[in-house]
Amino acid sequence: MKRILDVASMRESDAAAIAAGTPGRELMARAGEGIFRAFAWRPPVAIVCGRGNNAGDGYVLACLLAEAGLPCRLFLEAESFTPDGEYWFRKCREKGVPFQLWRDTEALEEYGTVADCIFGTGFRGRAEGETARMIELINRSGSAVVSADINSGLNGNSGLAETAVRSDLTVSVGFFQPGHFLNMAMDLMKRKENIDIGLAPRGPERFLTEEADAAALFPERKHFANKGTYGYVGLAGGSLRYSGAIRLASAACAAMRAGAGVVRTAVPRSLCAPLMPLILESTLFPLSEEAGELRFREEEWEELRRGLRVLAFGMGMGNTEAVRQAVRYLLRNPAGTLILDADGLNALAALLREEPGILKGAGGRVLLTPHPGEFARLTGKTVPEIQADGLNLAEAFAREHGVTVLLKGPATVVTDGRETWIADRGCPGMATAGSGDVLSGILAAVCAGDAPLPRAAAAGAWLNGRAGEIAQSRMGDVSMTAGDTVQALPEAIRELRKVSEQA
Repeated sequence: MKRILDVASMRESDAAAIAAGTPGRELMARAGEGIFRAFAWRPPVAIVCGRGNNAGDGYVLACLLAEAGLPCRLFLEAESFTPDGEYWFRKCREKGVPFQLWRDTEALEEYGTVADCIFGTGFRGRAEGETARMIELINRSGSAVVSADINSGLNGNSGLAETAVRSDLTVSVGFFQPGHFLNMAMDLMKRKENIDIGLAPRGPERFLTEEADAAALFPERKHFANKGTYGYVGLAGGSLRYSGAIRLASAACAAMRAGAGVVRTAVPRSLCAPLMPLILESTLFPLSEEAGELRFREEEWEELRRGLRVLAFGMGMGNTEAVRQAVRYLLRNPAGTLILDADGLNALAALLREEPGILKGAGGRVLLTPHPGEFARLTGKTVPEIQADGLNLAEAFAREHGVTVLLKGPATVVTDGRETWIADRGCPGMATAGSGDVLSGILAAVCAGDAPLPRAAAAGAWLNGRAGEIAQSRMGDVSMTAGDTVQALPEAIRELRKVSEQA
């Protein structure tokens, strides 16, 4: 795991280091040296600098390139510097590093590498005017691009931008920020790396889910074990119109791809016959129905839940009163872990309007898995508000209601309001119908263990994303389907097992 700090916490950590006796220019030197060592620089190198401390990292980089005999040139917004930046700019002048102003710059195509040192993670708003022009020059240069700290124009908290640098490598300084992962980040950064400059982290408990964190949930299995050892889990979903959702969830879980021991797949009775040949390893549990949609009967749900460690509910179930009745019953009669997805979340949104405290009675083992649209319905926010501040909103919702929230997106946020994990695996090919249903099946299996719910859910999201990446490598981003992610699960788990064996 790696710590993730928001912009305010990063500033606090930086200020604390300076107050403890490390000069700002020394931190700047460490940052510039880390950026220098992170890349095989192809000369000549253009270093595009703004006015803040991010520019100072560029001045240190220029000194090191000059010492290494690699030709470089500074491109300055203005001859205006922070105190620490001015110190390092003078060092550049002493070493004979040439410079020119942005206004005198028409192209950067002649450079082998461009270093983006315009804005740091504190940037907010939009890049305009001369700054937007320089970002466009960087993007169309055809050069390799290295962004210092974060891609200029990208918001360090939200990962949103209107105009931003596209990088081959982004070198985060001190700690990653949420904006290195959320929303547009993956489309702007081909690769990212963090360098340690000796800061002690301040701020909330937020972590990046790494391969080793996911691997910890897939240890070597013992001979002295049986199917019950690995958990009885249930999947409840499906309707006549949306039968594929429960099939995909069941394929990811009931076929034991993600490690479940036994699975009960509960569907409206008329779906049992067509599903029977498709989910061989699962046991089918017929639910009462009317015209292919659920009809709620409390005694059936009591029987279904008996002995389960996890029940995932809602995939393709429809937006009906019976679904709301089932969600109300499951929340008022907690047992094991309840995962609410899709129509389960839509039902919950309606119930929260009637009974705002309904989640608090369910204990601490409720996992909600919304995409931004579903989370907007749960919170009363708009989708743009969710995209701009989803991490904080998810944390606040989880704390208020005593649940764990898994907020889907290009990177997945998982939080119980006390600790937060970001899982950044996945690919564009997963933007296809059924991907969320596959994730629900994986989560049902992974959350059947003893790990704390936020960590288990983050590991499940990581596994789902990695399986999707493998599927895309085989099928392409256009042609892959959610079922291809299911088929790639064994390979993804074998990769994790190798990590466990090496630990």
